[in-house]
Amino acid sequence: MKKVILLVALLLTIQTIQSQKQTKCLIETSLGEIEIELYDNKAPITVQNFLQYVDSTAYNNSSFFRTCTKENEAERTIKIQVIQGGNITEETVRAPIKIETTAETEVLHKNGTISMARSEPNSATSSFFICINEQPELNFGGKRNPDGHGFAAFGQVTKGMDVVLKIQSQKNKNQQLLEPIEIHAITRVSN
Repeated sequence: MKKVILLVALLLTIQTIQSQKQTKCLIETSLGEIEIELYDNKAPITVQNFLQYVDSTAYNNSSFFRTCTKENEAERTIKIQVIQGGNITEETVRAPIKIETTAETEVLHKNGTISMARSEPNSATSSFFICINEQPELNFGGKRNPDGHGFAAFGQVTKGMDVVLKIQSQKNKNQQLLEPIEIHAITRVSN
């Protein structure tokens, strides 16, 4: 009987460890590589949406096209610091997804958090952004978006924040990069 209980406990432990493994992706840009870990268990709808674009190679040859900095946000009441990418061809854009708010997922917008861009609630498609420093106004209840729902954070940069900062520092006009930074590819990385 003890052997059966130990075997069941071992199997449950292995199952728990496997279910906690997070998907990892590599963003290859013209300025270097950014590694990200996706929170499959916490934000499954958002992660699945992102991975559909990754797996279909829709992000290949897209770009980081927008940067929000202290300087170009100076006139705004609610300031943020992010880089935004994932502009793809119109034919490859999928239907918008339901927003998984930070109140639901508890994945907050911290330094290196990756999140989906959107306009209205439930309007996110392919465009995503990476936070530079803590960005609480992007969380549920934050004031960056007037509806207060915030944005759907779904992962974290694990390597390459130096590349994120390089992208953020590129020349821009009205937050649009004068020379967008090419995303050569985004691919899954084996755990």
